[in-house]
Amino acid sequence: MKNLGLVFFPAFDWLISPGHPEREERLLYTRDQLVEEGIFDLPCIKEYRPRLAEICDLQRAHIGVPNIGKLITPAHLTSAGGCLVAADAVMKGETKKAFALVRPPGHHAMRVVHGIRGFCTINIEAIMVEYLRSAYGVKRIAVIDTDVHHGDGSEDVFYHDPNTLYISFHQDGRTLYPGTGFVEEAGTPGAWGTNINLPLLPSTGDEGLHRLYDNLIARILDEFKPDIIVNSAGQDNHFSDPLASMNVTAQGYASLNKKINADIAVLEGGYSVEGALPYVNTGIILAMAGLDYSQVLEPDRSDLRHQDKRCNERVDELVTQVGRLWDERDITREKLLKACGNTFSRKKNIYYDEEGIREQQIETIHYCNDCEGYMSIKTDATNTRFGSQNAYIIVLHRGICPKCRQVAYDKALQAKKGRQAQYVLVQDIETGIIEEL
Repeated sequence: MKNLGLVFFPAFDWLISPGHPEREERLLYTRDQLVEEGIFDLPCIKEYRPRLAEICDLQRAHIGVPNIGKLITPAHLTSAGGCLVAADAVMKGETKKAFALVRPPGHHAMRVVHGIRGFCTINIEAIMVEYLRSAYGVKRIAVIDTDVHHGDGSEDVFYHDPNTLYISFHQDGRTLYPGTGFVEEAGTPGAWGTNINLPLLPSTGDEGLHRLYDNLIARILDEFKPDIIVNSAGQDNHFSDPLASMNVTAQGYASLNKKINADIAVLEGGYSVEGALPYVNTGIILAMAGLDYSQVLEPDRSDLRHQDKRCNERVDELVTQVGRLWDERDITREKLLKACGNTFSRKKNIYYDEEGIREQQIETIHYCNDCEGYMSIKTDATNTRFGSQNAYIIVLHRGICPKCRQVAYDKALQAKKGRQAQYVLVQDIETGIIEEL
């Protein structure tokens, strides 16, 4: 067994626009650095080729309107497929760990997809999580998101799932896109406490990040007892990143990765193409492979700032506040479920910054004592590539009982008969099949 499997996909044929920060050079400079350092020649590291994901892989995590195939390119299938290759390498016992360095990224893509938002169309981590469950029967999964931006898409996909622990530490949403990711966003009643948001003050650095991990995250992971840990490895917390205001170094990232001890890492953001990504990625790769990363240093540290004492004060507040939320999660969950009865609804206003799409959504969870139940979604979007469009969606959760399946289908048929929406869709998460009625 190799220590680490690496999957590269720079997506030469995909870009949002010329000069966009999310571009192929993000991976090319990293690969040059790894070749120069002889990383691929190490006997404990094996490189894998990506493969194309299937549409059904995408449809376990997403419902595209009108369908996901019309919203993606082959690059998206290859980026997601690279993550699935990484998952296979670990689950088949070929490597102890794996790192998918792929693009386009994904953690801003939500369950319902109308277009591109936050550089993302599909959520490659969510697709991989659902694949791990369908292909290998993995149940409890922890996703640790180290991107500087709150992973609002990942939060959206996992928000109702008590078997997925999603932890995102990020620059405070009051100071950075997408403006979300606050502590009180802790999950719907049936999954309360498994969505952990840790908004940090700008200029937080290595010290604050490790203080947060050591005093809070490590305990939560230990008590959740995941079968698999996934690192959504965004690297734009780096002190030189042009899109944020944090203060983390390559050493900080590498040592944090060692503590997280993720089974699989997936590249997300990071836009200091020359000054950070080659060094942060090298540090993470060495840490995941169990090799010495102590000599990995950025050549230019002139932008590295001293961490303000208020950053640690915020960290200590989060340790107390979120620690209490976590400790009381079972009691709170029971109270919330009792209060909401059989259903829980929430309204969402979603903006797709890359395309100017505005979406209004009503999402309702239908609980059941015998299974995980089902979900209904009403979505209405304007300014999409296909004009204004709306849909009524039924989501069949894994292990849904026959009674709930029948009730859910009846609701979908009623919506179709009453012409309640332009599209009436039924998503089966287990199979990845989406049926249009």
